[in-house]
Amino acid sequence: MSDDPNQGFSTRAIHAGYEPDPLTGAVNVPIYASSTFAQDGVGGLRDGFEYARTGNPTRRALEANMAALEGGRYGRAFSSGMAATDALLRATLRPGDHLVIPNDAYGGTFRLIDKVFSQWGITYSVAAVNDVDAVRAAITPQTKLVWVETPTNPLLNIGDIEAIAAVAHDAGTKLVVDNTFASSYLQQPLALGADVVLHSTTKYLGGHSDVVGGILVTDSAELDEAIAFLQNGAGAVPGPFDVYLTLRGIKTLAVRMDRHSDNAEAVDKIAGMVERAGDYTRLGLAPQTIVAKRELADNIVEFSVHSPLIAKAARARYGSETDVHAEIDPKKGELRLSRHMLVVEQVENPANQISLKDAQRANPGAQCRNRARWRHSSDANWPAAGPGSDSPRSKYRQYEIYLH
Repeated sequence: MSDDPNQGFSTRAIHAGYEPDPLTGAVNVPIYASSTFAQDGVGGLRDGFEYARTGNPTRRALEANMAALEGGRYGRAFSSGMAATDALLRATLRPGDHLVIPNDAYGGTFRLIDKVFSQWGITYSVAAVNDVDAVRAAITPQTKLVWVETPTNPLLNIGDIEAIAAVAHDAGTKLVVDNTFASSYLQQPLALGADVVLHSTTKYLGGHSDVVGGILVTDSAELDEAIAFLQNGAGAVPGPFDVYLTLRGIKTLAVRMDRHSDNAEAVDKIAGMVERAGDYTRLGLAPQTIVAKRELADNIVEFSVHSPLIAKAARARYGSETDVHAEIDPKKGELRLSRHMLVVEQVENPANQISLKDAQRANPGAQCRNRARWRHSSDANWPAAGPGSDSPRSKYRQYEIYLH
């Protein structure tokens, strides 16, 4: 199998776990849609396969592939991330045991522990994954597992895996890391001290929203044996078609995660520009607080600003009755705030009106009832405000006007 750790991630993602078929040369893993496998006499298994719940060649390829990507020795695939979670909890906990989970744990994980395992004498404590001291304080003499998501789903809190692993191992407990959100491409928890890595392959690994699955990876032969027993005994295994789709998704994981990361950096940059807009050092804008209105021909995206903090900043800078919009130019990495105003003959409310005379200075075609947009410009053609020009209108003269 092409699982050489010296190979690049993308090479392992594509090739690890399967060699081309010796008969046909097929480079992709076949879908072995068989529930049973012929034997050469009683107990004469062919390559270890007898019944698909116990093992399937397509599933074995996925398990080896994921073990290679996580840098582990053993991989076990399941029909969902929660099936993997359930098997791991039952493999490691007994009545009277305790575990530590994130205070913002994935809802499915929390529900399983709080509503099911608690009925079987398992107790738990919560701690913030980004607070190592809190994790340490949550561990008791009965603790057998420290369960970490990093980043957490959905709040994206980050835990120091290496530091938490040291805390867990000092206390004699195992560390589980749910690596679903970061994926194997961005993070390999086993190398940082984790004992087990869990994925919902439904998310980034599958990548196409067309398959559900889960995986567990570990370096421990003892733990793998316990997990494998439950995988076979309880039978929450993925079918070969699901496995094939997951393997297909993993082949493009690196490319997709690079694009996700680039997009995240772009959003962070845009948010930073918005935070600086209006001379405010922190406006608290999250991506979901701006609603895209349209994409212009030159790839400039215009947003209508709805965040209360942005509105507060706009009022502080432009007046109490402002209609503020923002333009983001991803090519230039620029954000410009603009005020939308109504062209009128006689200004009664300078906060949202502009006189026809002033509008025509910028655009001779301006007419009353036009909508004007004031936007900052470094080469504005407005004259500087003269002596005594301290009215609200004068401070807008460094802006150009655009008619709607």
